[in-house]
Amino acid sequence: MNQKPGHEKLKTRYSPLVTEMVERWAEGKPLNADSGKANGYYRLTGWLLDYLVLHGTFPKGVHAMPEGRDRFNQTEPSFPVDFDTLTEGFSLPE
Repeated sequence: MNQKPGHEKLKTRYSPLVTEMVERWAEGKPLNADSGKANGYYRLTGWLLDYLVLHGTFPKGVHAMPEGRDRFNQTEPSFPVDFDTLTEGFSLPE
């Protein structure tokens, strides 16, 4: 896949913010026994980081995270995320 110049620089810039946001989202959610993180943690992290790099702004409204696969190649269901709530109080780094 061809990436725009600066893609990796943007990922580096946004990564701490995305981690902080997803950590807040994950609070109180059931943990995945393999990773010790909330179910969907890595899908949401990857999706949000890619979105920020591509659009340079926070997503608005509710978005469905894509289905995933666990280490046994079993389907993990899609789940909705309300980005209006998730992004509240956060701003993009300069």
